[in-house]
Amino acid sequence: MAHEGPLCLIVPGLDNSGPDHWQTLWEEKRDDCRRVDLGCWSEPDRRIWTERLDAALAMTDGPLVLVAHSLGCLTIAWWALGAPHERLARVRGALLVAPPDVDAADAHPLVRRFAPAPAAALPFPSILVASRDDRYAAFDRLETLARAWGSRFVDAGHAGHINARVGARRLAGRRGAAGGTDRGECAVSDQSSGAPAERACKVGFHLFSLCSIVEDGESNGQRSEL
Repeated sequence: MAHEGPLCLIVPGLDNSGPDHWQTLWEEKRDDCRRVDLGCWSEPDRRIWTERLDAALAMTDGPLVLVAHSLGCLTIAWWALGAPHERLARVRGALLVAPPDVDAADAHPLVRRFAPAPAAALPFPSILVASRDDRYAAFDRLETLARAWGSRFVDAGHAGHINARVGARRLAGRRGAAGGTDRGECAVSDQSSGAPAERACKVGFHLFSLCSIVEDGESNGQRSEL
């Protein structure tokens, strides 16, 4: 099925995103989402993952939105440091959800393979969504990382690692992400209860809010809440 607006490339983290993960649900419900096969999901390698991401972009045409979770966020940051200008220019924006603190003293050895976290500003608009009780990164550390990357920072409240375990069962964004119709809207249905699940589902709204960031060209230093 043809889609309007940018193609959303989904970039999972360690061990890929399972059937109940919001990234998987987006891919199932939306016709404008494609998952990047980073390979070696349980043995992440920074070089391989960034090369796979670059290859995925090379196989597409037109504007793109990158949608990453966890270690996928670091993959994007490292890729952006050395990516060809022609591919960087096609990225309309990036949604970065729950990146781990790869520089933490207690970071898992697999995660530390992506250390140090790049400190350079991303060359495209971005939103970083962080949880206050994410065991893989302290909230203030992610706020600092958002400033370094020039990302709009979003407080997701207490939502864990913002993955399948927060209880989100159904999430489908309406057509028109980052430039199409129904901007700023997200169709969300959650079969479980609780604020963390609701906040996690609302992460979909921030895919659409990339539209305004792209239009006004500003994301650095801004902060909001889910």
